[in-house]
Order: sequence, then C-alpha cells, then structure tokens
Amino acid sequence: MTADATNLLGLDLDGLVAFCQQLGEKRFRAVQLYRWIHQRGVADFALMTDLAKSLRDKLSGVAVVEGLKVLTEQRSSDGTIKWLFDVGQGDAVEAVYIPEDDRATLCISSQAGCAVGCRFCSTGHQGFSRNLRTAEIVAQLWFAEHLLRKERGSDDRVISNVVMMGMGEPLQNYAALVPALKTFLDDHAYGLSRRRVTVSTSGVVPMIERLREDCPVALAVSLHAPTDPLRDQLVPLNKKYPIKELLAACNAYLSAAPRDFITFEYCMLDGVNDSPDQARELVQLVKGKVPCKINLIPFNPFPASGLLRSPRERVTAFADVLLQAGIVTTVRKTRGDDIDAACGQLAGEVQDRTNAPQRMTRAPVHVHRPSRPSH
Repeated sequence: MTADATNLLGLDLDGLVAFCQQLGEKRFRAVQLYRWIHQRGVADFALMTDLAKSLRDKLSGVAVVEGLKVLTEQRSSDGTIKWLFDVGQGDAVEAVYIPEDDRATLCISSQAGCAVGCRFCSTGHQGFSRNLRTAEIVAQLWFAEHLLRKERGSDDRVISNVVMMGMGEPLQNYAALVPALKTFLDDHAYGLSRRRVTVSTSGVVPMIERLREDCPVALAVSLHAPTDPLRDQLVPLNKKYPIKELLAACNAYLSAAPRDFITFEYCMLDGVNDSPDQARELVQLVKGKVPCKINLIPFNPFPASGLLRSPRERVTAFADVLLQAGIVTTVRKTRGDDIDAACGQLAGEVQDRTNAPQRMTRAPVHVHRPSRPSH
C-alpha cells in the first residue's frame, strides 16, 4: 500500500460516497464499490466487472482494499477459531470466531492492548500501544466472513453476530469505532441488525452517551462488582465513572437501544466477588433500577493476575440468588479454552507504551476464600 493511497476498508458508505465524489463519480458507483468490497470480499478493482473501466483506473492510483496479515490461526476442538493479525510496528491483535447452534459470533479487537487495566484481563496486563484504525477493525470481519464462505463453498452469510469484546476498550477508540459499526450494519455491506452488534465497555460514561446518539447498538457493560470500593480495585476506570453514574448512563442508553435491556458482564473471581452476600448486593443495585441481563463469566486464570476461578458450586449459588430475585442470569459457557480464545484471554502482541507491569503491580485485591470441607 502506497503511503497516500486510501484503504477503502476504513470508509463507511457515506465516507465512500464522499471519496467517489472527489473522483467525479456518482453515489450509485460508491454503492456498487461498497458491495464488491464487503458483500463479495473482492480486493482487486480489476475484478469489479460492472464498474466503469474509467473508475477502476482512477481507483488503482488512489485507493486499495487491504486486509491484515494473518500471523497465526488456531482452531479449537469446539469449532472456535482464533486469528492473530499483524497491525505493524511489533503489534498484533486477535479476533475469535465462535460458532453455535443458533448463531455465529465474531469477537473483534479495537485496540492494540488496552489502557484500562482491569485486574482479571490478560490484555490489560500487556499494556497499551495504540488505537486501531477503522480499516483494521473492519478488516477482521472482512477477512473472517469471506474466508469462512470460501471454506463452505457458499455465498451465504456466515457471521450473524459481532461483539466488540476483543482486545481494547472500544469506547476509548470512538472515532474509529463508529464508522466500523456503520459498515457492519449497512445493508450494502454485512447487513447485521443492531441487536446483533454489541459494544462491550468497562464504563466510559461520556462515550456511552455519545453512542446512544450516533449509532446505538446492543450494549454490554463490564460490571464485575456490586460496590464502588471493590470495583475500584477490579476496574480502575470506576474511580472516574463510579457505579451510580454508570447505571444512569445505561438507563439513558436504553431509550435508543435496539434491545430493552443492558447486559452486565460479571467475571467470577474466587473469594473476591462471588459470595451470596455480594449476589444480594448486586440484586439491590440493579433490581427495579436498570432493566438488565447478568452474564456470569468463569474467570480464565493467568499468573500475573494473582486471581483464581470461582468454583462451579459458588457460581451456581451466586446465580441462584439472582434468579430467585427475578433477574435474567446466564453463565457463559467457556469456548476455545484449548487455544486461549476464551473471555479475558486475548493477549496478542503489544509494544506497551504505558508501563503496564509497573502500573498493575499494586496492592493485591482482598480475597476471602471460604474454607472447603476436607474429604
């Protein structure tokens, strides 16, 4: 890719219309081009046969359709696939494909690393290098969708759901995120419904408010604690945007959201946030205040965290408290464990610019593990 060529993967339809107008082309030409790129997965302008040759010639000098180089591909025994993509200068990001009976989900990264520094997240412990560009976000879906179609020998859509839950905090890369979301949703591109595109955030309150105005999709919020003191330890962003402000932003978001509830993610940490009393505190926090679903996530331990996975019986007991209070509760099934593709495990390769190892070597989280009966 020449330095001054525009990567068309980075333009939503409005952006591509404006780009084509600069070349003296009408809107319908931009729509044709957009379909060739996203619906058909074609990167070579010469193969876009119903575009005027004059337009193809113009494009070849000023534009490219350039995906990301795949460094590794790992396939799990359960059908999960994880790709490691090179984004240059020593950074690499991961995307994960998760097939299920009723859907197929692609988990997409938005940053090389993450600056939020949640205690239980492997990505956060790697530190932060940079925001991904729109083209690098879209390229993950573009690559996965068209690779999987080729493998199946079909033009039918494979990926039905996209979750911005890979590496990074999407709402801290807002300017690049929104055009990518618009491409995911556009009927001339991937045609995903707003209900099936989810942005996961650790709670960047002002950007939740902006997303409601600019491109409201499904929202998942990493809650992980029922009180501010504990959430301060687990999700440092809570010190800036405490739980009360976060829940107010969630309630306001629902006025424009495609679903009538917010999903709260809650990573189950042994002896940290998993007691029945904490489940009852969580009920008090949300019941009758925020329409929500709570997704309990088994923690995937890694050495730097100093944390352990809650035992299954404690997760079940915690879920029972929520369910008995009438709160919709699910326990996430772990997928891709054998290839480190499960929630919180995406690490990629990050040239950290934030001194994460020093930042995250701080006072340990208070842990109270009930003694277990000896057998």
